[in-house]
Amino acid sequence: MTGIYYILAAALVFLSWKSFTGGVAYLRFFRSRLASERPEDSPTATVFLPCRGIDDGLEANLSAFFGQDHPDFEVIIVVDSVLDVAVPVIRDVLSRNPNGKLVVAGAAENESQKVHNLREAVLHAEERSKVFVFADSDVRPGTLWLRDLIAPLEDDAVGCATGYRWFVSKRFGFAGELRSVWNASIASALGPNRRSNFCWGGSMAVRREVFERLSMRDRWRGTLSDDFTMTRAMNDAGLEIEFVPQALCMSIESCGFRELFEFTTRQMKITRVYSPHLWRLSFVGSAMFSLVMVWSIWLLAVSEPATTRFGAAVATVILVSVFSIGKSVVRLLAVRRVLPKESVDRQWLAQCTFWMISPLLFLYNSICALFSRTIVWRGIRYELRSPTETVIVDDSP
Repeated sequence: MTGIYYILAAALVFLSWKSFTGGVAYLRFFRSRLASERPEDSPTATVFLPCRGIDDGLEANLSAFFGQDHPDFEVIIVVDSVLDVAVPVIRDVLSRNPNGKLVVAGAAENESQKVHNLREAVLHAEERSKVFVFADSDVRPGTLWLRDLIAPLEDDAVGCATGYRWFVSKRFGFAGELRSVWNASIASALGPNRRSNFCWGGSMAVRREVFERLSMRDRWRGTLSDDFTMTRAMNDAGLEIEFVPQALCMSIESCGFRELFEFTTRQMKITRVYSPHLWRLSFVGSAMFSLVMVWSIWLLAVSEPATTRFGAAVATVILVSVFSIGKSVVRLLAVRRVLPKESVDRQWLAQCTFWMISPLLFLYNSICALFSRTIVWRGIRYELRSPTETVIVDDSP
């Protein structure tokens, strides 16, 4: 058994080192992209913003989309019903912004409500719009978000440009900080490799010509995930996905333990259906980390200090900790270059310590995804039968 421990411990140390070097590359990528010049011209764009219910800071979030430093754009906000509690807030924002409109999509039947809303919304874009941009109502973009996000689309090899979310708790709380750490590990999986990047539906842009050529509206039919489906379409067409650091968006909201487990498990269940290899990697990686670290702590407790296995356990814990903390540090140094420093700097303690328990949460999420394909999203219960078949189990409020 000791031999197995040595092998697994060595593998974990190596993977931790690889993760740290990936974090360094992430920081370098941010530096290089932020140093590049922003194009003076930007094509006409339509921003599609599906809404359901009241998000924390909804009015400020919606206003941020209308406050973009861009010469010519429209914002289409789409809901499933005029009775949605968000509609009064939306209409108040629209009353101050003539370049916006509200679309009522109706209730979904065999796809997620978000996908249904988007499939309806794209039919209402102005004919002169050259770029389609998709965003979420629970994020708050900076004023240059739109310009920066669509800039890479000047390259015909790029099919989609994407940002990602960064969770910021309204006040310090264990569940909220753990969610941010959990999510940060996914955020830093994006980077300079256009072939391995993925689209994120809360901040992604595609040329209208590409959207229509790939028949994305038809591809979305029956699906739950807009972004996984977009990613697959780009890969099938041989088009690249560009990650735009400046399009990283804050999601500022409170989070309790119920929201923490619901959100993280939902993400992993969706991943298992739409990208099984990523789910397997998460399952194996989180299981290995948890096993080796618990095993190391046990060896430290029961072994004599002079023994080889005690020394191996010490080395494993120290090296994994150093590389993991280092990854957290360089990731935060990158993120604080594009997000408000005061918001990011509140996260140093959590980001540099909660890495120890986030793999346990990933393991829990992965196990849940192994036994269930049912999720609750925005008050609607879905069953994910396949990447192209979604069943609404319960849509009661």
